Amino acid sequence: MSTLRGALIGCGFFAVNQMHAWRDIDGASIAAICDRDPERLRIVGDQFGIARRYSDAAALFANETLDFVDIATTVNSHRSLVEMAADNRVPVICQKPFAPTLADAKAMVKACAHAGVPLMVHENFRWQSPIQAVRAVLDSGEIGRPFFGRISFRSAYDVFSGQPYLATGKRFIIEDLGIHILDIARFLLGDVSSLTARTKRVNPDIAGEDVATMLMDHDSGATSVVDCSYATKLATEPFPETLIELDGSDGTIRLAQGYKLTVTGRSGTSVTDVSPPLLTWASRPWHNIQESVMTIQKHWVDCLAAGKEPATSGADNLKTFALVEAAYAGAASRQPVRIDELLK
Repeated sequence: MSTLRGALIGCGFFAVNQMHAWRDIDGASIAAICDRDPERLRIVGDQFGIARRYSDAAALFANETLDFVDIATTVNSHRSLVEMAADNRVPVICQKPFAPTLADAKAMVKACAHAGVPLMVHENFRWQSPIQAVRAVLDSGEIGRPFFGRISFRSAYDVFSGQPYLATGKRFIIEDLGIHILDIARFLLGDVSSLTARTKRVNPDIAGEDVATMLMDHDSGATSVVDCSYATKLATEPFPETLIELDGSDGTIRLAQGYKLTVTGRSGTSVTDVSPPLLTWASRPWHNIQESVMTIQKHWVDCLAAGKEPATSGADNLKTFALVEAAYAGAASRQPVRIDELLK
């Protein structure tokens, strides 16, 4: 397989993980980088030996022949950059949050579809190996038909020191973290028909909500609770683990703190350690997210090579994005929100 030639736009906090992963993946490499901040451009360029550096995305597209572009900027620039990639017929990965609004997200999907270029959202939590292990048990039929799930992320980890902008937005935990947990619920239990939400701001020093609880009805007939918190102090800090409970007609799955997977089903009970591998460039406790970055980027390369639609394509991600919008609308109205109404 020939090596795909890519570019990275955005050299901030999280993009370094993406650069490490691109360096380790067969079949793709980053040939150029772009950032408006010359210091970030210098740091990432020097660290990864990238000589071709741009401060303007239009200049990047004008001067480079690319097989894909990886957009790792903040949300307000996503639409213009994705549409620029579509105009240049360059396949694109876009970091989450995908867009400021669902209308923007729909426009981005439409632009790429019209241009005939693949679009994938970097929705990486579902690609964590413990989450994939839960999905594999579901697929095996061991617990029968799932009817209830709880997907939980509760922590008091200081995410603001590394990403201070998170403290300033009117939207916080649902948009930044909850989108991942909602996507896991979709990944495990299928699409959602309605959502009810409650939010709270516990930390007085931030602008947005830092606690959210969401109840969802799935098209499959299952019910799930998705709960997120950055205000929960525990004896052992679980960050950044997602904990999962699934009840099925023939058994249960529990993914507990410390990556302990307990399955009680048709074959009895098994307990497995599903800890993610610690990559050479990864560091605890981020290693589960860092591993998933490499996994999703490899999925992108494989899909481009095979001409297949990525699992977290732009079109698919609209269904996750709609859950975010529904959560904010439902928290404001304190009423259930129909998802199909948002996707029209």
